Amino acid sequence: MARLSIGTTVDLRCDALYHICVEVAMDLIPICRSAVGMDVHLNMIEVCAIVEDASGEAQVHRRRFGGFRRDRLEMAQWIAGFAPETVVMESTGIFWKSPYAYLERLGIRALVVNAQHVKTVPGRKTDVGDAEWLAMLARAGLLRGSFIPPEPLRNLRQLSRHHQRVTAMLAAEKNRLVRVLGDAGIRLTAVVSDPHGVAARAMIDCLLDGGTPQQALAHAGRLRAPREELAAALEGEPSEEHLFVARMIRRHIDALEADLAELARALIARLEPYQAALDILLTLPGVDLLAAAKLLVEIGEDMSAFGSAEKLAKWAGICPGNRESAGKRKSGKTAKGNRYLRALLCEIAWSAARTASQFKSRYQALAIRRGAKRAIIAIAHKLLKIVYVLLARRVPYRDSTVDYEALAVKRKAPRWIRQLKKFGLLPQTA
Repeated sequence: MARLSIGTTVDLRCDALYHICVEVAMDLIPICRSAVGMDVHLNMIEVCAIVEDASGEAQVHRRRFGGFRRDRLEMAQWIAGFAPETVVMESTGIFWKSPYAYLERLGIRALVVNAQHVKTVPGRKTDVGDAEWLAMLARAGLLRGSFIPPEPLRNLRQLSRHHQRVTAMLAAEKNRLVRVLGDAGIRLTAVVSDPHGVAARAMIDCLLDGGTPQQALAHAGRLRAPREELAAALEGEPSEEHLFVARMIRRHIDALEADLAELARALIARLEPYQAALDILLTLPGVDLLAAAKLLVEIGEDMSAFGSAEKLAKWAGICPGNRESAGKRKSGKTAKGNRYLRALLCEIAWSAARTASQFKSRYQALAIRRGAKRAIIAIAHKLLKIVYVLLARRVPYRDSTVDYEALAVKRKAPRWIRQLKKFGLLPQTA
């Protein structure tokens, strides 16, 4: 195949397209009059448009564009000139996002397809370019697009996912601080379950600011550990280098915590137009405002994009695998999916398993037989299917094991009794 320089356009008639189809040994029956395939790279975008003219002949147009802003704008306008029925590109890292946004602004909703799915279609030859192959498959209706949220939610993913990354960085820094203190002989984790709680952190700050173990012990507060053991754990041999590194880590921890708070405020503030969906998600056990915001950013509020709860679970990579041959179940390993959503659902599942809801009993029953981790995946799977139903029907969550009327009475009865006594409406008992 001849090389194309950037900006070069090549048009082929139906005989060239026929030879391509013969080479791949497939009989593709077109169902679209026009289709565009895009092969997106870091600094280059190859585009192939297959358009059927008035006489029924298929014309192939190829063009190569650069990867910069002006090139992406020119590419979107060139594609829009064909008025294609479908535009397809592979989900290549993060490179597809910018071309997708430019097409979206011109009213063209492209299909972002899984490269693994494209690879499994038989008949591909190496002499057929990626863009041509995608256009041919798209014209024959053999590709299925992935879920792409609307642009506002897609942009908010930057905040949500960065919050998860900063949270991981914060956990790493906290562990690093514990290791540095342990290297200096300060064994606080031997007597305190949470070395980053309020009391433990106050004692560590006192030591890093030059205080003695006895001075740090004054910040123990309500810690249950015996004071003798706490005093022994705080006695170490920190060198100037240990203190220097520990203070630097402490400053980094404070900065990361401030960043997390700022990210959370920004994310929740920008989700004000989706307050109705957030209120629905907040009725789920184990879901707070930040978790509801992250969940909404990942899956959106329009469940018709997925079609069913099972398809949503498959897209998230949270449902069990279905690998069976000759009547034998080979593996139930979950497939790859949205790793950010999967981690979030597992976090919510851990919280829900500790609430007075149906998830607690289900987790306890599964953990005995299958182990804690598999039980959490099962709880996360069930939670996501419930989320689908709630958002699709626009109804709040009601747990089948909870008597909401009894809870309301228990919460409000003391206030009712006080008011009845105040106005003399409660009969006096002998």
